Amino acid sequence: MSICARGPEGLAATEAELRRHGGIVHGMPCDLGDEGAAEGFVAEAAGALGGIDILVNNASGFGLKDDDDGWLASINVDLLATVRAVRAAIPIMERAGGGAVVNIASIAGFEAMPRILPYAAVKAAIVNFTKGQGLALAAKGIRVNAIAPGSIEFPGGVWATRKTADPALYHRTRESIPWGRFGTPEDIAKVVLFIASDMGGWITGQTIVVDGGQLLT
Repeated sequence: MSICARGPEGLAATEAELRRHGGIVHGMPCDLGDEGAAEGFVAEAAGALGGIDILVNNASGFGLKDDDDGWLASINVDLLATVRAVRAAIPIMERAGGGAVVNIASIAGFEAMPRILPYAAVKAAIVNFTKGQGLALAAKGIRVNAIAPGSIEFPGGVWATRKTADPALYHRTRESIPWGRFGTPEDIAKVVLFIASDMGGWITGQTIVVDGGQLLT
């Protein structure tokens, strides 16, 4: 497994945790908002692992404000880093006879979300990009799918922060989820595992919503 992150301390801690499970673990400090960073990481990862079978694009610039900084953060990280990473992985996967790409979108990409306009619009672009690449790469044996999580709570994350910074929004959002709770990283990881494995071997170009029914409301 290979992972990248901007923060070296968090990256090192995650590498150490993964190594406890065995196997090859490769980590690389990387700001995916920088041009060339995604391609460089994919090349390094392929060299360390001897190829790439699965690519998961999960970085976000969290561009929330409707200003140039907000739009550029979302476009450079959420969209362009995903496009560049997939582009770099295609020939590696093709030489191996196929592979699987999983892009992390959001339920925000399906709704009008003026409070987080750049983030939502770019996640909608990820959904469409996934469809297009799913069609374009099927003949190469490369499946491309996306997952659209609902509101996910974890230490240091957006909703953990809003629990104290904006408790009214936190509780209103939690109460809007039919399942009665925020999602967890494990809720998303289980679906990534399914869609990237042979169990999802005849699924491509799709976006799977994982939100405890949140989008239904």
